[in-house]
Amino acid sequence: MTDNTNETMQFRIPRDKNTANEVLMRVYSAMKEKGYDPINQIVGYLISGDPTYITSYNNARYLIRMLERDELLEELVRFYVNAPEHRDQPEAER
Repeated sequence: MTDNTNETMQFRIPRDKNTANEVLMRVYSAMKEKGYDPINQIVGYLISGDPTYITSYNNARYLIRMLERDELLEELVRFYVNAPEHRDQPEAER
């Protein structure tokens, strides 16, 4: 056995971390199933931070609150700028 007392050990707990994409899609589906307009409701939540814009059906409210709103916005912007119709534009035009 080697003596590693001078080295920093890292301990990582594996998490079942949902990505922003997965969360947005699951929340979207839950909102749609309940008859809400998912786009308007998600935008309302992103702007206000009020979780009551999101249904609690299928744990959608819990899921969306697991991520910071800025993480969700980053995912939306990333998806938009990487969309096929925007890929032909030079970086400066994006």
